[in-house]
Amino acid sequence: MKKILIITHGFYPEQNPRSFRSTELAKELCRQGHEVSVMAPERPNMELLLQAFPIRFVSLGNLTWKLPKIRRMGKIGALFNKAVNRLLPLMFEFPMMELFFKISRKLKEEKNTYDAVISIAVPYPVHWGVAFVWSKNTVQNIAPVWIADCGDPYILQENDTFQPPFYFRWIEIWFMRKVNYITVPTENSYKGYFPQFHPKIKIIPQGFRFEDIDQQPVVEDGIVRFGYGGGFIPGRRDPRELLEFLCSLNPSIRFEFHIFTSTSQLIAPYATKDARIKLRSPTSRVTLLKELSSFNFVVNFANVGTAQTPSKLIDYVIIDKPVLHIETGNLNSQIVVDFLEGNYEKGFVIANPDRYRIETVAKQFIKLIECGKSQ
Repeated sequence: MKKILIITHGFYPEQNPRSFRSTELAKELCRQGHEVSVMAPERPNMELLLQAFPIRFVSLGNLTWKLPKIRRMGKIGALFNKAVNRLLPLMFEFPMMELFFKISRKLKEEKNTYDAVISIAVPYPVHWGVAFVWSKNTVQNIAPVWIADCGDPYILQENDTFQPPFYFRWIEIWFMRKVNYITVPTENSYKGYFPQFHPKIKIIPQGFRFEDIDQQPVVEDGIVRFGYGGGFIPGRRDPRELLEFLCSLNPSIRFEFHIFTSTSQLIAPYATKDARIKLRSPTSRVTLLKELSSFNFVVNFANVGTAQTPSKLIDYVIIDKPVLHIETGNLNSQIVVDFLEGNYEKGFVIANPDRYRIETVAKQFIKLIECGKSQ
């Protein structure tokens, strides 16, 4: 049995990839007999999880830092809000920098000792808060092993409009020098990190319990249904080229493209123009996958570059659906037509699906902890 502290911003009942990472890992480590503590901001509606699993929850309290917002002044106020929403997170990691102070303070107060600390980002101030109290003298730390789990790169990320300022390079180097291991989800993820830290990088995919998804039979009524759930990035993970093509198809072609997203501004004009484009509100992961399992196929919009891989591909593995893979600016309309006709030969192939089972993922973390303790 190992005593493990998971430090995270995202956790149950939130619905995002980092929350899934921390929650599913904590649950599975408990199933495998380990003693798990989770340090995270306070959140409501955790009772069901904590009743089902013996997780010790260490609350960071409520996050109180907020981006300033002007509610009046018309266009000037709107321009101010847009600038603040872009510049403060980019230049100062505000308001997420509050996590740095809360985590470092709470770790100084923590009296328990552990076999390992696993910090999960994004946001990266989670890692920085641990680094602030982590000592080169290992006997002073609450654990002999620290694993920094990184879903997406920070400095060398490829899918944001702006790169972080140069001074964050120093912070990334500072924290990565201290950590024992850096875990990333895919083989190509190492490209998003500085070369001097590549020896510390270990690949541990995102993991889920496959049996948790209640799959439905495909609806056979002559309508080809396909779907996507997630966000978009204009010019990078952008649906508009595909939507333009779909709307141009003869109305006699019966299909429904269901899009579950909070970035509805990119979809709404097409949904208004063509009733076959179905704009849907975001829903829980389990509910989404249950509905997608009844569709003919699913859609994946690729990220720019190879360092970041959408975690929804793992969900597509679980429901075992053909995947129409779309690269922004490089639409192959013939493949789209093939999919609409039921020809999935050029669908995106996801190799070795069993590696995404949470049972396997948790065992990889335990093996890494054991290796770190033996060094």
